[in-house]
Amino acid sequence: MINRVLIRTKVVQNLYSYMLTKPERTLSNALKDLENSLAKTYELYHYLLRLPVELTHIQEMRLDEARNKYMPTEEDLNPNMKFVNNRLVAALASNEQLNQYAEEHTVTWNDDPIFQRLILDKILKSGLYQDYMADDEDSMAGDCLLWQQLMKQVILPDENMADAIEQRSLYWTEDDMDLTIQFVTKTFRRMADGDEEAVLPMYKDEEDSQFGRELFTATISLMPENNALIDEMVLSSRWDKNRIVLMDRIIMCAAMAEIRTFDKIPTAVSLNEYIELAKNFSTAASGKFVNGILNNAVKQLLKDGTIFKH
Repeated sequence: MINRVLIRTKVVQNLYSYMLTKPERTLSNALKDLENSLAKTYELYHYLLRLPVELTHIQEMRLDEARNKYMPTEEDLNPNMKFVNNRLVAALASNEQLNQYAEEHTVTWNDDPIFQRLILDKILKSGLYQDYMADDEDSMAGDCLLWQQLMKQVILPDENMADAIEQRSLYWTEDDMDLTIQFVTKTFRRMADGDEEAVLPMYKDEEDSQFGRELFTATISLMPENNALIDEMVLSSRWDKNRIVLMDRIIMCAAMAEIRTFDKIPTAVSLNEYIELAKNFSTAASGKFVNGILNNAVKQLLKDGTIFKH
């Protein structure tokens, strides 16, 4: 689930924090923080997968209470059970891998009943819910589509969701949410297709699991010489090196460390990824600036024989 795009983002964020807090913050502590932030993103994935299960359970209890009240109406006695019988939710609720992770990491929203009530009420008032309940189609595909749409259009944009997420972890950012929801909806689709391995592992393979730690360490190790090369490229381009913002330096140092250390990753891939990071995390002009400096730096590294890949 945690791919290299996300790992690069977390590495850059943690490098920025490390550079601001050293020497009080050791490299060992910084690496632990990096690993923790990645683990927390995987935890967020599980929290989002758990939410439909717990919201559906609350609605089921509401219907049961209405059925057993003193003077139930016809609608109370014979409610439309389509929402609570949603097949996707049933698959999530019975998934052993999800249940084991939830138990081991205490993944639940039940400690915030006000949030649950507010989100569920918003779902029940939504046009998506109304259309779903009125539709005669009754299929796993339709059940899956409902929760995909609810997640993207009702739940995630809600300010109560943003508050609940912020209270649970300082590591979870808006970017984490945007990326994680893609993997949540991918899991929904895989469950709809009957995939027995629908729940995504934290990492695709061992190589990816080590990528963040190796990239962080390489960036720190190569930072003096990469910074010197950056200054050289900046001066040759007639920029003032003292006006380079810290985030731009970190992004460029991480990019060059990746290009110099990971032979299997094409240089163009690395350049594109870090230029995008500069656009997203630094100043308005950073994308163009980082693009120019990194391309000149790569040409110099090739000329010097420091790297051989293009």
